[in-house]
Amino acid sequence: MNWKQLAVGPVQANAAIIWNNEKEALIVDPGAEGSKIYNEVDHLGLKPVAILLTHAHFDHIGAVDFIRDHYRIPVYLHKKEADWMQNPALNGSSLFPMVEDIEAKPADELIEQERKLAIGSFNIDVYETPGHSPGSVSFYFEDLGVVFSGDALFQGSIGRTDLPLGNHDQLINSIHNRLLTLPEHTIVASGHGPATTIEQEMTSNPFLNGFSI
Repeated sequence: MNWKQLAVGPVQANAAIIWNNEKEALIVDPGAEGSKIYNEVDHLGLKPVAILLTHAHFDHIGAVDFIRDHYRIPVYLHKKEADWMQNPALNGSSLFPMVEDIEAKPADELIEQERKLAIGSFNIDVYETPGHSPGSVSFYFEDLGVVFSGDALFQGSIGRTDLPLGNHDQLINSIHNRLLTLPEHTIVASGHGPATTIEQEMTSNPFLNGFSI
């Protein structure tokens, strides 16, 4: 399998494309610039089979309908944010003047709990990592050695918790109990900025250093 990220939109959120040898593909967090994502998928000769959303903030869902309608594929989202796609107040688009209000169609498949998710030939471990938002999840691909953490964990930082229903203590617990338990060599493909590793964040992230439960 292979993967790559594309920074899209006014806040440069990372959309991700994951694909296998059969050219099946998953698209994670198509937040904006649907044509840019489509062109990359087309360039790679891929056949998308699903969209995975780490959470439903505007900068991660802005191009969902463009991609979904073009490829006629389902969208997966945690049930705690089932109403966020069509609500600009909850998805945050109404809070930022640089973006238009986003009212996307609801997700097709709701994630109700941590589980192993099989889509086509992909096997994905879904971890609930709330705190940045109540329905935040991370998608771990053991075969790739990569976890797509959304806005939970960044290189040298963590997600903000000042948006609706954010919770700092919950986020810290999510990172320690779910993400930092992954193998240290695991690549963390964050929702913004460069990728990092679990080992790097365990040893040098100032928001996590010295925390104990």
